[in-house]
Amino acid sequence: MNLLLNPLLAADALPNKGLIKPLGHHELLLVLLELALLLLVARGLGELMRRIQLPPVVGELLAGVLLGPSVFGWILPNLQQHIFPKSQEQSNLLSVVSWLGVLFLLIVTGLETDLNLIVRKGKTALLISLGGIIIPFATGLGLGWFLPESFLANPDERLIFSLFIATAMSISAVPVLAKVLMDLRLIRRDIGQVALAAGMTDDTLGWILLSVVSGLATSGKFDFQTVFKSIGGAVLFLGIAFTLGRTVMARVLRWVDDYIGGPTASLSALLVLALSAAAFTHNLGIEAALGAFVTGILAGQSPRFSREAGLTLELITAGFLAPIFFATAGLKVDLVQLLVPQTFVVGLVVLAIACFGKFTGAYIGSRIGGLSHWEGIAMGSGMNARGAMEIIVATIGVSLGVLNPSMYSIIVMVAIVTSLMAPPLLRWSLSKVSIGTEEAQRLEQEEMASRSFIKRIRRVLVPTQGGPNVRLAAQLVSHLAQQNPLEVTALFAQSDKKPTRKSITAVKDTTAETAITAVAQEMDLPATSPLQTKVESGQNKAEVILKEANKGYDLIVLGATGTQRSKGSLFNLLVDRVVQEAPCATMVVKSNLSPTGQQSTGYHKLGHILVPTSRSDYSQYAVEVASSIAAQTGAIVTLVNVVNRTQREYILFEEQTIHSVTEIAQQIVHQQAEVGRGLGAEVKTQILAGIPEFEVLKYARSMQVDLIVLGSSIQTFSGRVFFGHRADAILNKAHCPVAVITIPSN
Repeated sequence: MNLLLNPLLAADALPNKGLIKPLGHHELLLVLLELALLLLVARGLGELMRRIQLPPVVGELLAGVLLGPSVFGWILPNLQQHIFPKSQEQSNLLSVVSWLGVLFLLIVTGLETDLNLIVRKGKTALLISLGGIIIPFATGLGLGWFLPESFLANPDERLIFSLFIATAMSISAVPVLAKVLMDLRLIRRDIGQVALAAGMTDDTLGWILLSVVSGLATSGKFDFQTVFKSIGGAVLFLGIAFTLGRTVMARVLRWVDDYIGGPTASLSALLVLALSAAAFTHNLGIEAALGAFVTGILAGQSPRFSREAGLTLELITAGFLAPIFFATAGLKVDLVQLLVPQTFVVGLVVLAIACFGKFTGAYIGSRIGGLSHWEGIAMGSGMNARGAMEIIVATIGVSLGVLNPSMYSIIVMVAIVTSLMAPPLLRWSLSKVSIGTEEAQRLEQEEMASRSFIKRIRRVLVPTQGGPNVRLAAQLVSHLAQQNPLEVTALFAQSDKKPTRKSITAVKDTTAETAITAVAQEMDLPATSPLQTKVESGQNKAEVILKEANKGYDLIVLGATGTQRSKGSLFNLLVDRVVQEAPCATMVVKSNLSPTGQQSTGYHKLGHILVPTSRSDYSQYAVEVASSIAAQTGAIVTLVNVVNRTQREYILFEEQTIHSVTEIAQQIVHQQAEVGRGLGAEVKTQILAGIPEFEVLKYARSMQVDLIVLGSSIQTFSGRVFFGHRADAILNKAHCPVAVITIPSN
């Protein structure tokens, strides 16, 4: 008890027992003015740079220089000093927002990072990073040894000064590099991903060096404990992050999605994890930004992270926090001090050596790593950007008494100039880099995936009451999961209106277990697609299903109950209501299989899939689903477009001939066939003439089709689901299974 009371008693003994004062009126006024002015000028210059074909980050960096002592302070010194006073407390307030900009920018960068590509290119990235550290460190060490004593804060500690300059020369600015790559739309290119990997490795090693040199400056001796702590901390964090961290991220996002739901909750969870990881890495003595970056990577790999949350985070970062961060970096540049002849000359020498060391090191590492001449120059251009990271190094150097004001201004100038050099040099050098076949295919697939319906599906809900329809539906989901990583949930919904007899209750429990087991047996899911099972109760079964569906699912797969069709419904009242009120896409599967033929409870082999198509988006969704299934099963997909008017009708109403309409139909199926082939399916096309539903059914029977996949809009007619007369006819008259894909109209 005494141990618990002692801290409290000690606190009471302090002379100042009052409450901590809130932020003063004047301090709050200044920080609001500073943020407004920095954002206005940064975004304004950023848009101006965009108009002249330069990345906006160039304007954002220049904004700080214009608002700092170099321009604003020279024209209106009193006003500049009033808005941006040389006060540590006021500077700290702005620094907090600036640091949030760094962390948010690296979270967004992590979300865009392809970890598999980085692993494949890991050796190259490591070689580039080592080259970008070793050579600049060596040239910086030599520079520090020969600089005039007037640039040393303490001439007796030249070794520590030289080590500090060497470390400053070795640092790269990953936030600047990431922003430039985003602005130039190069972040998904191989060269962009390798540059990010090399930059993060470079920064990690650089911050380890900084912690060692800072410890040396503080203690005056080489501290092996500090070295071990920094290196061990980095290895420990990365090891935990990419093993245990993956599981923690997946479970946290799954819990948030299940029990809270929505992009707001997903975004909050990501920020809590990212800021916690940043605090952890900062406490380990390595860069806080590393924790934020790695958290972004892990979140980007999770199927439960909301894409809407990622877009919101990107908008906040690009529209507010990142411009503040870059503009704040330029505030500390005083060009007037650099105009002193000796300082000016030394500044040019330091800038030249900094650029030479980084360009040479990154280029040599790139060439050893197997990159081309122009790719090596691009790497040097990107890694040469120092940005606010070097400004932070310079600030630490001043606080430790290693750098004097002149040398501080020089290092900050180098950070700004190298950051301004990076965008035009990267644009110029990368224009010389041709895209390889493998990279072009990857980029094309990513572009297709960004527009694809099937590639956006990550979570699938399969409500089950048992029966052949849902068994077949489970098989189709299993095929989809082999092509795209899915998180599948099998749900047994039951009503709260339970009978009083225990024996009947027991039967219902057994029914739930049997229904879920039946679905699980039909699903041969890969390890990346776990199957979750749930038994939920509610006022009625439809409400239970819809409540679960609102927890962020992308697709609901339902088995139609044709044998128990309710009066006034297409399938039954349960399925009809779910389809009408579903918050996401639905796929209703009707087996139409006779028990006397192929067993309705067994595996249904797919050799031929038919997709009736039109110009609508719904047809495209059906093509994508059918093609993904076919790519897994080896089935052939046939796309059919039916021309259903007579030549006289075309001439009378549309002033077209049947031949021109047939050409349009051929263009439609050709375009959709390319989509199917892009998903790995063997696709054929067929143009038919006549009544569409009749021709589709006739073709399906004559060609022994095993599955028909329809895309349809949802219409409500007298309270029932209505896909249109043609879709309804195919559903009811087909001899083979039919799957109907729909999406909500809103």
